Amino acid sequence: MKFKIDTKEKIVVFSPEVDSLDANMSDTLFSTITSLSELNGRNLILDLSFVKNFDDKGLEDILAVYQHMYDTNHSCAITGVNTTLTVTLKEAGGEMLNLAPTMAEAIDLVMMEELERELLDGLE
Repeated sequence: MKFKIDTKEKIVVFSPEVDSLDANMSDTLFSTITSLSELNGRNLILDLSFVKNFDDKGLEDILAVYQHMYDTNHSCAITGVNTTLTVTLKEAGGEMLNLAPTMAEAIDLVMMEELERELLDGLE
């Protein structure tokens, strides 16, 4: 799978450079993202700007990556999703997903959650 990574202080932006996340491509999505050393201690923004469609397995892997981030006490936001795929993601993930129309909004979402975690940890 071709992809681009942009590492910032507290965020990794992962952009698959494929037009379709089908079963063949999505098999590597979860393992590729979760094995990134750059992701250690950072939140994830999944930029799907290049992705035009995905099948059920692709959707399952996107949701698995998303859940993995929260299971490891980090945030995730998805951006760059076309209208059709946004509807599919909302149906599958409901209100739990951070779907952001722009990269700036995705960054704001994960940074607000990061701040919220830091504040809550400070109260304990």
